[in-house]
Order: sequence, then C-alpha cells, then structure tokens
Amino acid sequence: MEALYMTTIAITTVGFSEVRPLSDSGRLFTIFLLITSWITFAWAIARITQFVITGEINKYFKTRKNMKAINQLDRHVILCGFGRNGQQAARTLKNHNMPFVVIEKEEESIEKALPFFPELVYLVGDGTDDDLLKKAGIDKAIALITALPVDADNVFIVLSARGLNQKLQIISRASEESSFPKLRKAGADNVIMPDKIGGSHMATLVSKPDVIEFMDFLSSEDGESVNMESVPYELLPPGIKDKPLKVVMEWNKTGVNCLGIKNREGKFIINPPDETLVTQGCKVIVFGTRSQIAEMKHNLD
Repeated sequence: MEALYMTTIAITTVGFSEVRPLSDSGRLFTIFLLITSWITFAWAIARITQFVITGEINKYFKTRKNMKAINQLDRHVILCGFGRNGQQAARTLKNHNMPFVVIEKEEESIEKALPFFPELVYLVGDGTDDDLLKKAGIDKAIALITALPVDADNVFIVLSARGLNQKLQIISRASEESSFPKLRKAGADNVIMPDKIGGSHMATLVSKPDVIEFMDFLSSEDGESVNMESVPYELLPPGIKDKPLKVVMEWNKTGVNCLGIKNREGKFIINPPDETLVTQGCKVIVFGTRSQIAEMKHNLD
C-alpha cells in the first residue's frame, strides 16, 4: 500500500507529505483523488490548446459579441444570404444608416467580406431554420431580405418569416419567372429578379441615359447627400391628418419636396395637386437632402 501510494504521488508530480498518518482507506481515497485530478487537468489543458489552435475561442467571443449586438437591435433588417446581391443590399442599408443582421450559411463568405464590413453583425447558419431567425430578432425586425441563389430556399424562408412575424416586410430574390407567384403566395411583399432588372436597366440607359444616370447617382454612395423617404399617414401629427397635401408639406418646413402619394389601394399619384387629401392608408413620398430628411423625421418623432 505504501509503495502504491508513493508511486501515485511520484507519477502525478504532486510530491507532498501528509500532515498526519493516513489509514489504508485514506490512502486509497487520496490515490483516486490524485489520479482523477491529474486526468482532469490534462484534459483541460488539451481542450484549451485545441481551442487556441483551431480558433474556437476566437469564434466563441465573436459569437458572443454578435449575439450581444443583435439583442440591442430594434426595428432592424434581417438579410439572408451574403453573396453579391446580399452584399450590395448591405452597402445600401449601411449608406442609409439602417441597422441590419446577416444570416449566411458559408462562413468563408463572411470572412471574405469582413474587411469591407468591419462592424458587420452576423449569424452563421441556415436561414431556413426558425430558431436562427428568432436569434436574429425577427420579432423586433421591420423587414427581411432573402437573397439566396436557390428559389426554393427563398420560398421556405419567406414562409417561415411570415409565420413568425405577420407585420414583417419581406423582399425576396427570384431567379426564375415561375418562382414569382410562389414567393408572393408564400408571403413576400416584393419579389425582385436581378437579371430582369439588370437587362431593363441597360436597355433604358440607351433610351434615357441622363435620367438613369441621375437615378443611379441618387442611389449610389456619390449621391449619399440625397434621399427619398415614405411618410405614412400614421406618423403625421393629428393637426395635419386628413388635410390637403399643401398643408402637410408646409407643416414645419424642412425643404423636402413631394414626389407623389401612394393611396390606400396601393396606387401611386405622381406630382399630386396641392388640394389632394392625405387620408388613412396614404403614404407621402418626399425627396430631399440627408439633413432635410433627418430634420423631417425629427419633427415627426
């Protein structure tokens, strides 16, 4: 027993002496304690080394940082898919100072984009997973953009998102014409076909080059000082609701101009006359500089 006891002390490199003589039962317990403690210590060192080598510790802190940032978001946009279309959408959202969180299945795509989006808030995983959408704060989000290359995945995400948040604005990408009605039926408010828009854009550059170049300028980073905004009836102060457009536009003037009105039926009235009534369900489309739009929003808050 003494030989076994001393051998255990030696191989575990503990090397202590008892403060009082131990019984055989006490020595057996000490042997068990030393061996299990040594195994536990060796396992912990191995795991820590593995975490450091594989970058799992860094990944853990990144995930924790992202989750903390997501929990602080409110009235944000969820962007599913971070390919070319997704990254372009992210740039536009960033230029308009709209908070957003990205969901991307391929972590490599995120890593490649991080130098261009240093403060990017993201989750790595499948956007069709309801739990991941909940982690992204879909209950607090105002919109969801799904820009995945496979239409079936976009349909699934739209169905899931609509089921989780009925008030959510959903914009989906579509690659095939046949997917358009399916996405609308699934709950998408708008369906965008990048190839169709790109071809139309190029053709219009031939027929109306100056107009298209001007519109491109407004939506590009060079045109960052210029902006358009939709002001819903619900945000208008009580004193100017159900009043003519002239009264609405002259209230707390900030220099913005009215481009049009979207009525409750969803139809647009371009360059409406001053006597047009702004009633329940209407939205006023205004145009102005960033500072003018910001001042207008401040007056409405």
